[in-house]
Amino acid sequence: MDPRPHHSRSVTRRTVLTAAAAVALGGVAITGCSRQHPADVPAIPRWEDLRGSLSGALVVRGEAGSVEAGRAFNPLFDVNHPGAVAFCASEEDVARCVEFASNAAIPVAARSGGHSYAGYCIPNDGLVVDLGRMATVSMTGTAAVVRSGARLIDVYAGVAEAGRMLAGGSCPTVGIAGLTLGGGVGVLTRKFGLTCDQLISARAVTSDGKIRILSSTSEPDLFWAIRGVGGGNFCIATEFTFATAEATELTVFTLDYAPGDTAAIMHRWLTFMADAPDELWTTLHAVGGTAPQCRIVGCIAGSTNPRALIENLRSAIGIGPTDRFEAVKSFLGAMKFMGGCSTLTVAQCHPSWTGSAPGQLERESFVASSRMVPHAGVDTARIEALLVGKPGLTFIFDSLGGAVSRIPADANAFPHRHAVASIQIYHGVGADSAIASQRVDEARDRLGEICGAAAYVNYIDPRMPDWAAAYYGENLPRLRRIAAAYDPNEVFGFAQAVRP
Repeated sequence: MDPRPHHSRSVTRRTVLTAAAAVALGGVAITGCSRQHPADVPAIPRWEDLRGSLSGALVVRGEAGSVEAGRAFNPLFDVNHPGAVAFCASEEDVARCVEFASNAAIPVAARSGGHSYAGYCIPNDGLVVDLGRMATVSMTGTAAVVRSGARLIDVYAGVAEAGRMLAGGSCPTVGIAGLTLGGGVGVLTRKFGLTCDQLISARAVTSDGKIRILSSTSEPDLFWAIRGVGGGNFCIATEFTFATAEATELTVFTLDYAPGDTAAIMHRWLTFMADAPDELWTTLHAVGGTAPQCRIVGCIAGSTNPRALIENLRSAIGIGPTDRFEAVKSFLGAMKFMGGCSTLTVAQCHPSWTGSAPGQLERESFVASSRMVPHAGVDTARIEALLVGKPGLTFIFDSLGGAVSRIPADANAFPHRHAVASIQIYHGVGADSAIASQRVDEARDRLGEICGAAAYVNYIDPRMPDWAAAYYGENLPRLRRIAAAYDPNEVFGFAQAVRP
């Protein structure tokens, strides 16, 4: 058995450093950059000037390959058509793109994995700064140095080769940048913290076109902000340096339950995970239908008796699973299992939509949003009721706590340190996205009444009510001050960008 936990736990929503856009989603227009064209700026960007300054490649709309170059992970955003896509080969290329977009007063968005939940990585008529050619992963001692175009499968393969491991998301094709910049909830989160908590330093291009080194001693305010503010804000990250841990064997497992009893399973799972040891991370998928049903997927790191820990969880649930699976895997093997590509090579665990053989992972059409679970005592009967009669609607609960909860809420921009779990609200889309959008909106608002207004920026939602407070909580005022210092002219402006 090789179950495929859904990709979207990792990014993210939402990809790297998304920025100014005009996006159509569910019939709602999301307006991008608010800057006006100065009178002396031509209406049509001089793309050839930019092309001549890059060591990488530029594909302008209408040229061969421009349709493919503009694609993101979610086909819903194929309606967006960038003016050009710059395939950057260096951070100097990134700096030239930022300067060009700023001078031309056009939207600019960076793209790493292309998983942006709101499509902001594909700005209409703007410039996409594609970082996919900047994707190396190397080790300096025990630290991983990762260029921002790397996808998670490459990061995991690179650190595993050095006998190390890093806590990150589950989807192989998600970009490391988008995951990190919004926080980074994933498979080893309770053991090591969020992905952003493991960040030692970064390199980035700011709105003035300067290349800066970010750390606790260099540009500390911006370094604080990029650990949780979300992609698209303040800068384009070009490189990350992460602390890593010694790789160990990991135990992965699944528990599948029959329809019914979903509220009880959710409540008992939340209660168990609230006091679980750090070594255990789990996700619970509650799937809508006539009678909703659940699946629990987990990973155990460093436990002396992982089977006993699984049995403790099963006993706490108190309802027999219809199917159970467990296996001991290497770090890379466990990450491939979580990403649904255990039977594939690392090279095959790459996107098929970029045209780069031999990638086999396909795009997905979906609408999504999120809420945070503040404590284990939330009314799970009301949560289950939201799924009744809603096939296609899924709530993906990812356990927090552990190492995440021991970091102060103001230590970096990620504010949700005391939440016991996040909820990704996910609905697949067929021929018509209207039903999916309506159901996700309704579920988000009702979950807000049950769980509170907090939400996860890596599942960015263009229709989220009071989105700034939901994503950032009490960290919002400091983020606005940093916006005023680093991007006063809103070069990186988009519908849900943090503004002064």
